[in-house]
Amino acid sequence: MRRSLISLAIAASLLSGCSLIPDYQRPASPVDSAWPSEAGTAQSASVAADLGWRAFFRDPALQGLIDTALANNRDLRVAALNVEAYAAQRQIQRSALFPSISADGGASRQRLPGSLSDSGEAGINSQYSATLGASAWELDLFGRLRSLDEQALQQYFASEEARRATQIALVASVANAWLTLQADQELLQLTQDTLKTYQQSFALTRRSFDVGVADALALAQARSAVESAQVSLAQYSRQVAQDRNALVVLLGSGKAGGLPAGRALADDLLLEVPAGLPSDLLQRRPDLRQAEYQLKAANANIGAARAAFFPSVSLTANAGSLSPDLAGLFDAGSGSWLFQPSISLPLFNAGRLKASLDYAELQQDIQVASYEKAIQVAFQEVADGLAARATYQQQLDAQRALVKTNEEYYRLAERRYRTGVDSYLTLLDAQRQLFSVRQQLIGDRLAQLASEVELYKALGGGWYEQTQLAAAPAD
Repeated sequence: MRRSLISLAIAASLLSGCSLIPDYQRPASPVDSAWPSEAGTAQSASVAADLGWRAFFRDPALQGLIDTALANNRDLRVAALNVEAYAAQRQIQRSALFPSISADGGASRQRLPGSLSDSGEAGINSQYSATLGASAWELDLFGRLRSLDEQALQQYFASEEARRATQIALVASVANAWLTLQADQELLQLTQDTLKTYQQSFALTRRSFDVGVADALALAQARSAVESAQVSLAQYSRQVAQDRNALVVLLGSGKAGGLPAGRALADDLLLEVPAGLPSDLLQRRPDLRQAEYQLKAANANIGAARAAFFPSVSLTANAGSLSPDLAGLFDAGSGSWLFQPSISLPLFNAGRLKASLDYAELQQDIQVASYEKAIQVAFQEVADGLAARATYQQQLDAQRALVKTNEEYYRLAERRYRTGVDSYLTLLDAQRQLFSVRQQLIGDRLAQLASEVELYKALGGGWYEQTQLAAAPAD
């Protein structure tokens, strides 16, 4: 009995050799084969995606925070659970390819009145059964079920790439949040130091005013500088607190205190990212791979829509034993079997199948456009990062020189004011300019570091913890 069912399954699987899925061809990349010339960097044979984040981020404090975020961040946890959910959905879809075999037993007792009995007398009829079989198993002659299985498989692959993209984005977000916190802390310290300087100048000006040396205008200007610095102090105190809160959310630990002290922004915090080639993006960026898997899923769905136009063949078969007595259920001569094939041919459905095929083809066109758009955005992000790398160093060098010039200007203005050569207005202008250019220097350094982090992310970096040597793209 069992052998006949297995033979039937093998024979049916041999018949299921047809697939109506269109041959997949990767769309042509809608971008240039080289980075723009204004990017100002030589293309490297190494791949940034293989650069481990522990090598790229050189601050041990930041490395520890990334470790914590990867273990506790809720967005990353949801992405990982989504992968498991898609794996379960794919297994559900794949199970339709195989017969569902079950063992069933049953019993019935029925009293029939004499008017319905062949003998004309009332009586009780009993029947006992035990069967093993498969019911309503669709033979996948035209590949409809295999097309749906392929679609589910590609969706599963896409969810895995989405998890990778979430991790890469998380690593970059933690780094940017940490760098922003460091920059705001430096701005807060700068403001505190500047406020002390303003307060000292105000105290000297007040004493000069009390003895009649300084006028009321100079005193008001000194008080204005102090109050302006106090406004900035409150602003940066608020930003530091909010930066800590944002970082704690990314870490997923729920504790705002105990953040480690990081290195200064002026230190060498990041390793230079190799630019690689534009073609590397298609293999290394998980969001592009995700978009391609979604395109393949849409392509497989066309095969299922095409197969719906053809006949559907289903089999119901079982073998077992029937007996009017429970004791004789497995006696010789009580065997029974059932073989019940069925076929369904669509004749009229008011255009539903044609509309389903049109919809599947349109969805594929949408996925093609989405895939091409994702490539264009990725290319722009990398090109922007390379252009920023080429110009930020020049901007920082110029800003540092400007800070030194304003430091000298402030030193000379203070000397001239103390000797009575210039008014307090000149000294106040020098103080404010020095405060402003120092703020700008911290902001420029933060922007440079953030652009390098974004370039690392745009090139697909952040998936590996340790640098991979001669790594090949996963299929």
